[in-house]
Amino acid sequence: MEHLVVMGVSGTGKTTVARLLASRLGWTFAEGDDFHPAANVAAMASGRALTDEDRWPWLGSIAAWMGSADAAGTSSVVTCSALRRVYRDVLRTAPGRVRFVHLTGPDALVASRMAARSDHFMPPTLLPSQLATLEPLGPDEDGATVPVDGPPEAVATTALRALGLAPDPTALRRP
Repeated sequence: MEHLVVMGVSGTGKTTVARLLASRLGWTFAEGDDFHPAANVAAMASGRALTDEDRWPWLGSIAAWMGSADAAGTSSVVTCSALRRVYRDVLRTAPGRVRFVHLTGPDALVASRMAARSDHFMPPTLLPSQLATLEPLGPDEDGATVPVDGPPEAVATTALRALGLAPDPTALRRP
């Protein structure tokens, strides 16, 4: 089984692009933010950046979810900031092939997207800490870096091409 982790700083469109990828591929989708314990959400909502100690259980939960999908014979797409290589190393402990789609965009674009959101706990004031923490995918990491300079549908198409994945023609007909 394959598992795509759509990664990047907050505001790059991870959820939108991940949902499109899951739909086109016919794979199971999960929102990584849903795996955060309440204490993490409260910390971020109050403007406190998470520490590594805050993140380890969250990352382990996401890896376990991918493992469950794999055991069920299902490929998956999940969102996760996965800002540092050591975080991605935790995610790679899941069985199956774990690949990354790193969404990137100009800081000003990402900041404007964050400022326009009203339904997310992550305040724009935390963007600088995320950018400072971010370690882009290394050349030896399985995945692709995709710019978010177009509409989400085009970003998803670019990601599929970069990964060499073809949409499942039957996925579009599923209810």
